[in-house]
Amino acid sequence: MNSTAIQWVENTRLGEKYAKVVHPSGLTVFVFPKKMSTSYALFATKYGSLDRTFKQGEEPFTTVPDGIAHFLEHKLFEEEDGSDVFAKFATLGANANAYTSNEMTAYLFSATENVKEALTVLLDFVTHPYFTEKNVQKEQGIIGQEIGMYDDNPHTRLYYALLEGLYKKHNVRINIAGTVETISHITPELLYRCYHTFYHPSNMALSVCGNITVEEVLEVVNAAIPADTQPIAISRSYPEEDAEIEREETVLKMAVATPLFAFGVKDLETFRTAEDKLRHAVCMDLLNDLMFADSSDFYNQLYDKGLISSFSAEYEWMDSCAFNVIIGESENPEAVWEELCAYLEEMQRKAPSKEDFERLKRSMYADYIRSFESTESIASEVLYNAFHGLDFLQIGEVILSVTYEDIVALAKSYYTDKHFARAIVLPND
Repeated sequence: MNSTAIQWVENTRLGEKYAKVVHPSGLTVFVFPKKMSTSYALFATKYGSLDRTFKQGEEPFTTVPDGIAHFLEHKLFEEEDGSDVFAKFATLGANANAYTSNEMTAYLFSATENVKEALTVLLDFVTHPYFTEKNVQKEQGIIGQEIGMYDDNPHTRLYYALLEGLYKKHNVRINIAGTVETISHITPELLYRCYHTFYHPSNMALSVCGNITVEEVLEVVNAAIPADTQPIAISRSYPEEDAEIEREETVLKMAVATPLFAFGVKDLETFRTAEDKLRHAVCMDLLNDLMFADSSDFYNQLYDKGLISSFSAEYEWMDSCAFNVIIGESENPEAVWEELCAYLEEMQRKAPSKEDFERLKRSMYADYIRSFESTESIASEVLYNAFHGLDFLQIGEVILSVTYEDIVALAKSYYTDKHFARAIVLPND
């Protein structure tokens, strides 16, 4: 591969740049050279728990069991010759891991030396699947135990109870790991079908940040992935979702010392471009800080009344859905809910503090600048944003572009005519 295939993406304000290369196989490669003590790499596919129904080309749609993306992540660490992938990384002084989210599955490592060799191991094991009836059955038992741990975790149960109330059909309401019942239907044939669809290079990306050159990374890629691999077309189908919620309140009883609560609204805004969606997400993060952070009047009001022991808000957005969640611990969740409703009504008449807005905006931009001090943050954010059609180096420009008037308008409109769902975990009697 010659140097003309390398595109350098640069932000002159930050003095930062990275290389972007589209391999002939369709794999997108990002290399962010950074002379730091640790290098970090992710090899990821745009495939997560939401992708239950899909097809290649003109073939009919296939629906697979819940939890199969997470199951597949586990199985790729099993080598046909019985060797231990983690031991291979450890020999090189590297730490490896993987994770599955709603929208992606990533395999990663960090290393202080032997970065090129560790990268070779990473691409090798991810590109060589090995599934048999025996090893699938074994994994069903292992992941079944993991699911049991999730079922016993009050915070996990709270989160999914909220999503089950918030959404009627969308796959986001389904636990990423699935259930013991759904994973029992996973077969080697289904795993191979998902693998050959979503682990195609044209649906994947490699992101590397650290003390390594673009040429070294491309040498490893060229050795691992045939250049004549033909890109494929993947179609995904998600259930349609309207503004209505499934149910207003879900109450669980578990082994907790203090009741937990989660209040949420789903965001059905549509956006013309990925940049518009990013700007909305930045505005929502700023609004959450203004309204609910521990420096806000509302937080201190709840705290002074003894109503909360923890409290926070987070906006989550994906390609196919978005929602805002307010979560915390309280001896009296109902009183917190009443205070929240009154506060939201008040915000229709009262503008947020401009001084607080300017302070929080500066803080958000400073956090963004600090993220360039970590190879893990850089490699992860470059890849995550690329999967959403965005450039990580432009996020700071988006933060700087947000105005006080944007936030005032959002504060007055966001919660209007939206239906809240509530989830509460109470202590066992």
